[in-house]
Amino acid sequence: MLPLLRWMRKLVGWTDFILVSILAYVLAWLPWPGKHPVTRLFPVWCRAFVRALDVDIRVHQKNRRRLPQRFILIANHPSAFEDIGIPAVFNVVSLAKLQVQDWFIAGRISKAAGTLYVDRDDPDSRDHAIQAMVDAVNAGRNIALYPEGGCKGRRLFKEFKSGAFEVSIRTGVPILPVFLHYEAQDDFEWQPPYTLPDKIRHIMTAANNRANYYVYDPLDPKDYADKYAMKAAAYALYVRWNARYLE
Repeated sequence: MLPLLRWMRKLVGWTDFILVSILAYVLAWLPWPGKHPVTRLFPVWCRAFVRALDVDIRVHQKNRRRLPQRFILIANHPSAFEDIGIPAVFNVVSLAKLQVQDWFIAGRISKAAGTLYVDRDDPDSRDHAIQAMVDAVNAGRNIALYPEGGCKGRRLFKEFKSGAFEVSIRTGVPILPVFLHYEAQDDFEWQPPYTLPDKIRHIMTAANNRANYYVYDPLDPKDYADKYAMKAAAYALYVRWNARYLE
């Protein structure tokens, strides 16, 4: 049984999260010229969600150089948790699968916050998503996406998709690699047959609530011949980190 103090922390966290969610959801229905206020509220909502789930995010700054103000963040994708964990820590607009916009409450909030969507099975949608990311980066936004192309399990998938690296090459904005490691992998990993509510319950009751976010030096697109060379270099780094933290 989890300690009483942790359950009390969850109760306070959920109370805070529900109040922030009500505010964000109501605002999300309002038409707004220019930057929607939910965009500024979204990181607050994500941090409230993290507290409600009682996840202990630890950021490990493995980078040797100061991080750039503008970046394209990539990460491995073992869990649904990083959809709120990454924007809770980093100032980013995320690329999410199209179905997220239909999620109860969270879909409306994420859409108002400026989340970018893609239908992973539709080539035209993928092309449009890349252009939308290019436009967002050129407008000064930082973006976050997962080059494995979805939740592929606790271990690194066999390949990366090229989208993030094409955006980096086209905009000249560096890739910021972040490696995610959940210490209670069984509880955080999202794979069939579990649903999202199942995983929320598993995460809330995890015996070890530690989430490690390892931040490394950015990859400059000028150092690579094309998106394929950049993708290969990034994947090689993740293979190394996978062996270091998960093997």
